[in-house]
Amino acid sequence: MTSIFPQQQRLRPQLATLIMLSLVGGAGLVMTAWFAGHGTITAIFEQLYALQQQPPAWAIAPMILGEYLLCWTVILMLLVLAITRIWPTPAPWPRRVVVSILAVLTLRYLLWRSVSTLNLSSPLNGVFSLGLLGLELLILTSGMIQLLLMLQIKDRRRVADQVSEAVVQGNYQPTVDVLIPTYEEPLFILKRTVIGCQAMTYAPKTIYLLDDTRRSEVKALAATLGCKYLTRPHNHHAKAGNLNHALPQIQGELVVIFDADFVPTQNFLTRTVGFFQDPQVGLVQTPQSFYNPDPIARNLGLEQRLTPEEEVFYRQVQRVRDGVGAVVCAGTSFVVRRAALDQVGGFVTESLSEDFFTGIQLAAQGYRLVYLNEKLSAGLAADNIAAHAVQRLRWERGTLQAFFIPSNPLSIPGLTPIQRLAYFEGLLHWFSSIARVGFLIMPLAYSFLPVIPLQATTAELLYFFLPFYLVQFSVFSWLNYRSRSALLSDVYALVLAFPLAITLFQVMLRPFSQGFQVTPKGTASDRYQFQWQLAWPLILVFVLTALSLWINLAQCLVTMADPLTHLKGIGLGWIWSSYNLLMLGIALLILLDAPHPSPYPWFNLQRIARVEIEGMGTVWGVTQTISEEGANIALTNLGNLDLTSITSADLRLTLLDEAITLPGQFHGFQTGEDFPILEVSFTGLSLDQDRQLIELLFCRPGQWKSRCAPNELQSLWLIFQTLLRPRIIVDRQAKIRPVLVRQL
Repeated sequence: MTSIFPQQQRLRPQLATLIMLSLVGGAGLVMTAWFAGHGTITAIFEQLYALQQQPPAWAIAPMILGEYLLCWTVILMLLVLAITRIWPTPAPWPRRVVVSILAVLTLRYLLWRSVSTLNLSSPLNGVFSLGLLGLELLILTSGMIQLLLMLQIKDRRRVADQVSEAVVQGNYQPTVDVLIPTYEEPLFILKRTVIGCQAMTYAPKTIYLLDDTRRSEVKALAATLGCKYLTRPHNHHAKAGNLNHALPQIQGELVVIFDADFVPTQNFLTRTVGFFQDPQVGLVQTPQSFYNPDPIARNLGLEQRLTPEEEVFYRQVQRVRDGVGAVVCAGTSFVVRRAALDQVGGFVTESLSEDFFTGIQLAAQGYRLVYLNEKLSAGLAADNIAAHAVQRLRWERGTLQAFFIPSNPLSIPGLTPIQRLAYFEGLLHWFSSIARVGFLIMPLAYSFLPVIPLQATTAELLYFFLPFYLVQFSVFSWLNYRSRSALLSDVYALVLAFPLAITLFQVMLRPFSQGFQVTPKGTASDRYQFQWQLAWPLILVFVLTALSLWINLAQCLVTMADPLTHLKGIGLGWIWSSYNLLMLGIALLILLDAPHPSPYPWFNLQRIARVEIEGMGTVWGVTQTISEEGANIALTNLGNLDLTSITSADLRLTLLDEAITLPGQFHGFQTGEDFPILEVSFTGLSLDQDRQLIELLFCRPGQWKSRCAPNELQSLWLIFQTLLRPRIIVDRQAKIRPVLVRQL
C-alpha cells in the first residue's frame, strides 16, 4: 500500500487543519469582541448570564436540610456497592444497571453545569468559566461513548476452548508464517523471541526474522537458531515497509506478528488459529503483557502493587471494542488471514500506526476482528520514563494521523456507525491531554486573577456533583476489571500530559513532520536519573500551584465574612490546588528513573534444585529467583559443605522438575531469613540449554497472570507513602543498613 497520495488526498491535511484553526480562531474572535465591548456580543453574554442567575427549577437544589440532600446519594452508593460486592466481576445485566446509573448522573451533571454554574459576569470570568466547561465536556463526551459501548462486551475464552479442539486434534491446521520485525534490538532479545516462537506447539509454522538493519550478526543468529532470515536494501515506511517486503516471499495461510521483544507461550497458536475456521474472521488480537515492570511502577518502588499502564486497555477497552466489532490491532501478538491482508494491499504505510489502520482496513472490508483476552505472550516494557514517552508520543502521532489519510475510520467506506463511534472514541482519547493540562492550570486563576470559573453553593454541589462523582469513583475499578483505580489513572495521565498536549497540536498542524522512532529496550542503568526535559513544565506548575494554595487559603479566611462569595467558588480553589499538588508530587517522583543494573528480567520461580560444586560436593535447595544470567537458590540441605570458604568454583545446577542441567559458577553467598542463599551465574550454556531455560522462563502456558490493582483507599495510602518515603530514600537506607549492622 503506497504512501504517495493523489492530489485529492494531499488536500486532506489542509482541510482538517483548517477546520481546527477555524474553530479555535472563531472562538478567539468572539472572546476578543467580548473583551472589546462589542455591543451584540456583550448583549448575548449578558442575556446568558441572566439565565444562569435564574436556572430552571430542576437545576436548583431543594431548600431542605443538608442531610436530606445526601439521602439519594447514599441510596445510589449503597446500590452500586451492593452490585459490585455481589458480582465481583461485571456480569452483563449488573454492568448495564451500573452503566445506566452513571449515564443518567453524567447527563444530569452536565445539564446542571451548563445552565446554573457558569460565571459570565465579565469577559475574564466568562473565558475561564466556558473554558472549564469545554474541558469537562471533552472528558465526559469520551466517557459517555465508553458507557454506551459497555452495554455490549464479549469474552472469547469459551469460544476459544471450542474452536481450539479442531486445532489440537489436527483437523484444522492451516500453514502459519511467523514474522519478527527487528530494528537494532540486542541479540539476546532476538534469540529469546525466536526460541519462544519455535517452541509454539504447532507443526505447520515457519519463523522469519526480518532484519531492517542488515546486521551480519543477526543473519548468523538466524542460521544458528534455524529460522529464515529476510532483509531489504532500505528502511522505507519503517516497520510496515519491513512487513510488506516479506509478504511476497512467504506462503502461509495465516500470518503472525511478534515484535522483537515479545515471546509467545507454547499454546499461542493452538488458542488463536481455530477462530479462522470462520471465513469472516480476518484478525485475532491477544493482549500485550510484560515480563518486566513498567517504568512508572519501578520508579515509585511499587512493582509488586501496580499493574502495567496497558492493563486498562487490554482488560476493558479491547473487550468493549470487541462487542461492537471495532477491535484495535495492537501491532504485536496477533494473527491475520493472509488473503484478507492481500485484499487491503498489505500493512498500511500512510501512518506511524500501521497496526491500527490495517485493522480498520480489514474491518471496512467486512472482516471480523476478534479479541481473545488471554495473555499468550509477553514483552519488554520501556526501560525508562524517557523511552516510555517516546513510545506514547509515537502512538499519539500515528493515531491522530487518521484525520489526514484515506484510512480515517470516520470516513472510510464499509464501517458501521457503531464501529465509527468506537474508533472515534479512540481518537478523542488523545485530546484528553489538553483537558489534563487545563485542569492543572485552572485553579491558578482563582489566585492570580480575580476569577471564579465555577459558581456553586455547597447545597448544589451536594445535590448535583457529589452523586455523580462518588458513584463514578466507586465503580471505576469494577468496570475496568480491577485493572486500575481512579486515583492511579489520574497519576498515569498526568505524567505525560504536557508533551502529549504539545504533540497533539503539532500533529494537527503538521501531521507528517516526524518519522518512526523505535522505543529503546534491553538497556541497563546503575544510577538514578531525573528526566528534566519532561519535568520542567510540571515543576513550574507545582511551584505556581503551591503559591496559589497559600493565596487561596488567605482568600478563604478573608471571605468567610461573606459566605455567599466563599460558597460560590473561592473555596473550591484551595481544595483543587491541594489535589493537584498531591498528583504533581507523585508525577515528579515518576520522572526520577530508578536504576536497573541488569537488562535481564528475573522471575520468582520455585523449583527443586541440586547443585554439584566441582571438587567439593552436592547441596540441595529451592530456586527463589532465576533469569537467563543466573539463579538464587535457598539451600535446604548443605551436607558437610562450608560455603563461606568458597570464593570461586564451577558448578552444575539441575532443576529436577524440568530435568534441566545448566553449567555455572559460584557467584556469591548470602544469609537468608530461613535458609542460606547461593548465588549462581550461568556460563557456557549450549543452544539446547538456552532453549530449555528460555522455554522455562517465558513460554509456559498460563504463566502470565492478571493482578488486581489497589482499590481507591489503598491507592491513596500508597500515594501518601510514596510521597513520604520515595524509592530513592528507601534504596539508600537499604544500602546503609547492612553497613550499620556490621559496625555494631
